Amino acid sequence: MAFQNKNLSVIAYANGFTLWHYVANETLTTITASGYFNDVKTLMNTGDIVIINASDNTSIRKIAVGDSITLAELS
Repeated sequence: MAFQNKNLSVIAYANGFTLWHYVANETLTTITASGYFNDVKTLMNTGDIVIINASDNTSIRKIAVGDSITLAELS
């Protein structure tokens, strides 16, 4: 299954930063793969955070926007 816009929502927005929430019946590995969120590339910014509720786990990731959107674990 691919990215579905209806499963993405904004929790908070301030000063150019967005906190996102995404839920899907897919594994965390699938959702965090490079390019998964490319359909909304124009909405996301480097440094935004996404909370992911996947079928097998929950995670908080930092967004990086380049040629494609990538997600990194928070450090």
